[in-house]
Amino acid sequence: MTDPDFADATYVEPLRLDVMEAIIARERPDALLPTLGGQTALNLAMELAEAGVLDRYEVELIGADAEAIATAEDRERFKVAMQEIGLVVPLSGIAHTMSEARTVVADIGLPVVIRPAYILGGRGTGIASNPEEFEAAAANGIEASPISEILIEKSIAGWKEYELEVMRDRADNCVVICSIENLDPMGVHTGDSITVAPAQTLSDVEYQQMRDAAFACLRRVGVETGGSNVQFAVDPATGQQVIIEMNPRVSRSSALASKATGFPIAKIAAKLAVGYTLDEIPNDITRETPAAFEPTIDYVVTKIPRWAFEKFPGTSGVLGTSMQSVGEVMAIGRTFAESLQKGMRSLENGRLGLNGDPAEAALDALDDEALLAAAMVPTPARVAQLEVLLRRGVDPDVVHQATWVDPWFLDQILAISEERLHLESVGPDAMGRGDWRRAKQMGFSDAQLAYLWDRDVADVRSAREAAGVRPTYKTV
Repeated sequence: MTDPDFADATYVEPLRLDVMEAIIARERPDALLPTLGGQTALNLAMELAEAGVLDRYEVELIGADAEAIATAEDRERFKVAMQEIGLVVPLSGIAHTMSEARTVVADIGLPVVIRPAYILGGRGTGIASNPEEFEAAAANGIEASPISEILIEKSIAGWKEYELEVMRDRADNCVVICSIENLDPMGVHTGDSITVAPAQTLSDVEYQQMRDAAFACLRRVGVETGGSNVQFAVDPATGQQVIIEMNPRVSRSSALASKATGFPIAKIAAKLAVGYTLDEIPNDITRETPAAFEPTIDYVVTKIPRWAFEKFPGTSGVLGTSMQSVGEVMAIGRTFAESLQKGMRSLENGRLGLNGDPAEAALDALDDEALLAAAMVPTPARVAQLEVLLRRGVDPDVVHQATWVDPWFLDQILAISEERLHLESVGPDAMGRGDWRRAKQMGFSDAQLAYLWDRDVADVRSAREAAGVRPTYKTV
């Protein structure tokens, strides 16, 4: 959009109200599309609307108007809006000062989650389990919010976390582009969590309930056209669903959903904003069906964040409600195990997969008790710690109770561990074609196998090819 060869005009200027007004006065656009520029664009659009700039120059907000943005981004308005349509939200209260915050937490009780309004990447959010943590988290949240507003929410840390990427057109047609599930439970920012698409642990009934709730949210907030990201939490004990928040814009998750499904969310959102409907836009992949058809994928996509804590020696490396990752990788496989291992070795941190490399020695040095204690704290090493625990025979129920990682994911990690033990027992010389296929379906690379067998990678590759097992490539 800022390509000089593509755009009618391109500006490299500070993102301030006065600068935006000067550009609008010069270019005199008919409309402004704020939903494709992230959180910054939404905040700027609200500033322009509140300052009267849009009315003064007769500029229309398309995609999501000021009322919709305010309803989605203002924590109190969003809470009330969701309750009006019968959706369940966590017990919470709004505060603008420390005095108000103390009153709210006295009613709700600890632990709580602090969520500032109009922020990006979880900036200023925090979990407080005692009064000292609450004082610090509340003050930080009020300072972080551009309107000095925080939502103090009863903590549901440990619940399962999901996202639905949804779109709506001017004719009120709604579609789900992709469902996304977090491996880490609530308490870790979704940008710092390993996520999987499509969601793996929802029943069809649960998914349909979530889908209906996402559409109802989109309509009530007032996003007229375009894409939105709606986040839910599910109690693993009862199955109760609560809505956490929604982003009325193309987001980080939108990019993941687009790459995972091949559905160009940003491109479609722009066309919807200027009046197209979903049934009028052809699907770029099939070239036969319209964009109104919800994408269906027969593979698993896993996103794994990339951190750079090694460059910041003073940081703890503990993951929380504020995003700390500096990037991410996306891996595609026929199974979750394959995509997880592909992703692990794509992080450019020296790992060959989910362990099975020299770096696992540091984990092997810990006993079960120390390793389980470490896995209870969310860090970048958690998934590798889980694999070692399960490979040693620690009961998955014990691991689940300690970490609240869903049993389905633990079973998948255990399957990787069991396959590794099988491969180590068989050895390279006794591997049949079925053994090689199974190893690849579970995501083991030639480099991993070479490490496990203490062989040269070239020898492993030659043995695999001699067995007739070679890679294939599929289009998304």
